[in-house]
Order: sequence, then structure tokens, then C-alpha cells
Amino acid sequence: MNSVMNNTSVNDPAVPDWSGMQLPDTHADQFRLWNPISLVRLLAHILGKRRRIELPDGLPGVRDYPKYIFQEFHNVPNGNYSKRLTHGYITGFDRLMLRDLSNARHFIAQIMNSCRSVLDVGTAGGRTAAAIKAQGIQDVWGIDPSPYLLQHAAQRYPDIHFIQGIAEHTPFIEHRFDGIAVCFVMHEIPPKFVKKALREFSRILKPSGKLVIVEPAAAQLNESIFTLSRKHGWRGMYYKLLAGAVHEPFVEAWHAMDFHSALRDAGFVLRQDAERFPVRCIVAEKPSASTTS
Repeated sequence: MNSVMNNTSVNDPAVPDWSGMQLPDTHADQFRLWNPISLVRLLAHILGKRRRIELPDGLPGVRDYPKYIFQEFHNVPNGNYSKRLTHGYITGFDRLMLRDLSNARHFIAQIMNSCRSVLDVGTAGGRTAAAIKAQGIQDVWGIDPSPYLLQHAAQRYPDIHFIQGIAEHTPFIEHRFDGIAVCFVMHEIPPKFVKKALREFSRILKPSGKLVIVEPAAAQLNESIFTLSRKHGWRGMYYKLLAGAVHEPFVEAWHAMDFHSALRDAGFVLRQDAERFPVRCIVAEKPSASTTS
């Protein structure tokens, strides 16, 4: 049996063999960066009007997903549904974020260091899950809607359990995890689904379980480029321009929602909410059984 399976229980979902799975090509896989004509077509697509995702026949587990998932987030053609472009995205995005996303993952991992089991929601290429695993936590899972991202994650980190699914409806039993990590995901979900996701997190977290969320700082949208330059130097200008250049259809709604109230409604206690430009770090906790009794 593969070592990645050793920490699973009879109640856990089956972990697919992502590395051995043959996923179908999508139209975005036709782009070739080394072909001048193809490169021009790719740039025209990126700079043009956003389109709805095209799902190939035979793609596993996506037909019943809510419509918001099928967006070309971050201007990536066909969004998270391609082989080649998703591979470039999960490596290139970290470079675009300089070292700030790596620092955010380190923050998440440190908060989780006392946990025994952690779920990384919206795991994408698995880097947040890997940072948590590096803390010595053996039972680490990642969940994501895209089988293409999951395949990349499983190939890079074969000692982590990766499954397909969405934040609002996971296949786990109640009180499964000690911790849940969410890195740069909530701002890509409409507020009504964010609230559903929080209720689902509360369901699968154990009492005293931790919820750690890292999202883009609101200042990138709400403050002027001059104010950000004065506060953060060239990094303030850089992140202001970056935030304006990428396609984020729900980011304004995310910043506008009363997230503290949403946490309380889902049964969480807020422990920390701090802006560490260019990110916002939120730590919440599910009350213990003695606290709620």
C-alpha cells in the first residue's frame, strides 16, 4: 500500500491515483509558448474578455459544482482546467507574489503546529499543505475542485492525501480535523457560499479546532497607489497594479462582507484578524465542548 494511505481511516474518502490518471486535454492545452502564433493567441485571450470554462468530456467529479467555480480566475485561459497552463500558474503565481505567499504559508503552518490532522482547502498545487506537513504533522489532506491542479499537487507531494471537492461540501465525517487552512481561496467565492463553507468547516472540525485563513489585504483595492507607495514603498505600488491586473470576480464582495459575523454565525470564535500587507491573516477557533455546554 502507498505510504500516503497509511493515515487514512475507514471513514475517509478514497484517495485517487492522481499521478496515474489520464486527464483529457482542454482547449487551453493547445497553446504553445514556443510557437509565435500560439503565443499571440494566448496573449490575446489573456488580455481579452473573460470566458466561461469549457469542460472536456470524461472529466471526473465536476458536473455538479456551482457555477462560480468555472471562472477564468487570474486571467488564466480556461481557469484551473488545463494541464500545461495550470502547471505554469502554480509556479508563476508564487513568483508574482514575491516571497509574501511563502511567508503566509509559514504563518499558517506555525499556527497548525500543535494539530494532528489538517485539511488544506483550495490546495491548488499543494504548497500550503506541504508547508503544514513540514511541521511534522502526519495526517495532512488537500482538497480542490480541479483534477488538473490535484494531479500536479500529487506528483510534487506524494506523501499528502489529495481529493477532489469544494469548500462548501466536503466528503469528511464530523469532527475529522484539528485544523483547517484556507490560503487565497475565500475571495474567489461568492459571500453566500463563503457562509456555507464556514458551516462546513465547523462541521468537520473537532472542538477546539483551528481555522486559519489568509487572503489578499483590502488595502490593495481600497487605498490609492500613492498611499500604498508611501506606506510600503515599491511593493505597495507593485501589489496595487497586480490587484488591478488580475481577474477576481468576487474580491470586492469578499472585502465588503461582515466576515466576523459570518464566523460567529458558523460557531467560531475569532482569535486574530491582522493585515500584514499584502495579506490579511485570520485565525478562528471552534469552541470546545465544555465552552458550548
